[in-house]
Amino acid sequence: MSQAPITEKRFIEGPVGRLEAIVDTPADSEPYGTVVVCHPHPQHGGTMHNKVAHTLARTFVRLGFVSLRFNFRGTEASEGTYDNGIGELDDALAALAWIRDRCPDGPQWLAGFSFGAAIAVRAAATARVDGLITVAPAIRRLAPGQPEQPDCPWLIIQGDVDELVDVDATIEWVNGLAPGPELLVMPGVEHFFHGNLNELQDAVTAFVAKQMAEEQ
Repeated sequence: MSQAPITEKRFIEGPVGRLEAIVDTPADSEPYGTVVVCHPHPQHGGTMHNKVAHTLARTFVRLGFVSLRFNFRGTEASEGTYDNGIGELDDALAALAWIRDRCPDGPQWLAGFSFGAAIAVRAAATARVDGLITVAPAIRRLAPGQPEQPDCPWLIIQGDVDELVDVDATIEWVNGLAPGPELLVMPGVEHFFHGNLNELQDAVTAFVAKQMAEEQ
């Protein structure tokens, strides 16, 4: 059984002030790569402590990645004020730059949940990353104005009884992308994955592990 990760609470420099962050590092292996995890909507209670964001971070750590979660501007102890997704994209790009500077070796991934998934898609289309996981992406936050599709392996996970993000709208959106990401629709799962976090962890593990194997 793997050891618990080394957890470091800290602040990183953001575009409009300090961003509160948590860095999880594997305790029993050299880091394979890095991931930045973006949390759900800050104006609806979303923080880096959200259970889905936490599950994403810890799943990557179990696979050997250094994980960086951070609070968007104006959330908890992060400085600044909410900026309707525009400034939050800049926050994500700053987090990517910070973890890349700290851990320059290995692949760099992005992951996000809901609002954070929309931000992660935008960030992945702006910065060069090696993989992307988006859980219940808030697609209304992606259009109009979405830049070109991220050029990396990309998995979308969504429940088919999501009460906040319509699964049919997500399928229609994915079908309009070329070549398009991989889409996994989980039956009987709602937006916050209550009671289904283990299944989420398994899906993310399988997708990332497959990409890792192909890189060998």
